[in-house]
Amino acid sequence: MKRRTKIVVLGSALLLTAGVTSAATASDAPRQREAATTASDAPRQREAASLTGTAKLYRSAGDDITFSFDAHLAAKDKADPMKATGTFEFSHYLNGAGARAEVKVDCLLTGGKVAVVSGVITESDLPGAEGERVGVTVHDLGRHDRLGYSWASTGRPGEGNEPPRCVSSAPFEKVRKGTGDFTVVPWQPEL
Repeated sequence: MKRRTKIVVLGSALLLTAGVTSAATASDAPRQREAATTASDAPRQREAASLTGTAKLYRSAGDDITFSFDAHLAAKDKADPMKATGTFEFSHYLNGAGARAEVKVDCLLTGGKVAVVSGVITESDLPGAEGERVGVTVHDLGRHDRLGYSWASTGRPGEGNEPPRCVSSAPFEKVRKGTGDFTVVPWQPEL
């Protein structure tokens, strides 16, 4: 076979194969669209609000202060921020001395990039802190997140001045550079 003839035969075979493949794909397209439509028919609801992430606070003295959040308000509970679930933790150490606490969330309010979460301390090595409510405020500013906590004005947890649910202070503390990864999903109640 001459070279030209081989090229024409090979080109024709490629075109024929592409045409058959396109026809098969086209005949499957309605079934694929139907399957995709069926899968997406149920509206997917995002949660009503959330606060997640971890960061260390900046202190010039070198304090090791860490806050971690995993707080959520389900879509079905959109009208009641006191049905929020999840946990958050915090710790504060300097020169080997300090304490930590785990908290069960009892309220979560968010607006834009700001979240206020409160909860009851379930486990801590800080005397008298277990069973006390604390609140924390987070401002999600990307790489410059900020944080505040209720005990800035009420005294340390366990001193008996616990705040009500979803109450904290303004986010006055700076997050240590490179550690903030807070994410706030804003609450959008029906008003």
